[in-house]
Amino acid sequence: MLNRLKNIDWMMLTILLMFMGISTLAVRSATYNNPAYVNHDLKTMIFYGIGFGVVLLATLVDYRLILKTWYVWYAIGIIMLLLIFVLVEPKNGARSWFEFGEVSFQPAEIMKLFLIIGIAAIMGRRQGDPLRMRSDVMVVAAFSFVPFLLVMLQPDLGNAMIYIFIVLGMLWIGNVRYSYVMIGLAAVLGGLLLFVTLFNSYNAEIESYLNDRKLGHWYERINTYIHPEEASADARRQSEYAMIAIGSGGLAGDGYLQGESKNRKFIPYTYSDSIFVVIGEEFGFQGAALLLLLYFLFIYRMILIAYQCYDRRGSFIIIGIATMMVFQIFQNIGMMIGIMPITGITLPFISYGGTSLLLNMLSIGLVFSIKAHQEKNQLDQ
Repeated sequence: MLNRLKNIDWMMLTILLMFMGISTLAVRSATYNNPAYVNHDLKTMIFYGIGFGVVLLATLVDYRLILKTWYVWYAIGIIMLLLIFVLVEPKNGARSWFEFGEVSFQPAEIMKLFLIIGIAAIMGRRQGDPLRMRSDVMVVAAFSFVPFLLVMLQPDLGNAMIYIFIVLGMLWIGNVRYSYVMIGLAAVLGGLLLFVTLFNSYNAEIESYLNDRKLGHWYERINTYIHPEEASADARRQSEYAMIAIGSGGLAGDGYLQGESKNRKFIPYTYSDSIFVVIGEEFGFQGAALLLLLYFLFIYRMILIAYQCYDRRGSFIIIGIATMMVFQIFQNIGMMIGIMPITGITLPFISYGGTSLLLNMLSIGLVFSIKAHQEKNQLDQ
């Protein structure tokens, strides 16, 4: 057991401790003097404490045992996504969370990890040979489409987008033929062009349809991104005030607990989805750059572990996790600086939220497990 723990990547563990400090400070600032969110900083530390326990336990479990039962985890994830439609009443036009008193749980979050494990198991059968279109790429696509569709129907556009990028990232590292890549890119670009064309042609009908189903926020977010000059003031407000607040931080920021500007009060969820605004306003460019540097080092260490991995399935899992986190980082920060549409995606390890944090910590525990169980003579188990 101790030998396994010695193989933990200590740089990644150190960065996780730094993330805990940054998150706690940022959440405290975002909820400062707000009685509605009292003790959120303390809860963040508690979530992290539980998360480090999850990392430890996941490290000790041989990841190959999880790979052998990938279909069980996939089935559990699908069942949870289906139960959402049976047991959960719509809230703000969506069904996304199971709530048990003070505890809430989002199945779409954990399904991301189950999806990564399943894709790694499927692609691992090729043992490094190029993926075949019918028996590999199409199987992965069909395997991924079911949870994607269920999450879209909740509706949860943010997590559904993450599923797409997980699949693309893992197929790319899985030695897919370049001809398949070109076909995929053509299909994606064609789909985007068709979507924008239909959105422009049937704009009024789409707006009416989504409003009737209490999904008007979807229309506002899409329309704001495609036609920012035509979007309503309310739709533009979050992005505009976020950019103003971040820009007001300048090089060094306004100082800790000094960033409660008139701009930030118009930005919802500054302790969660919009927490990058707090960091940019109070710690400035220097603080934001430091956070991005930590993310870079963290992802770099993950890729290094994947590169050194003897088992391709382990490499696939790590690349899937890295892809998931890179997209979340890019999407979350991008929507705060106006280059990405606004979605409900949190900033990994920094935003307040038990479900997303514990998922990320479990993912890192799985990365450590892969690093700790790399005996060549056991790879066929």
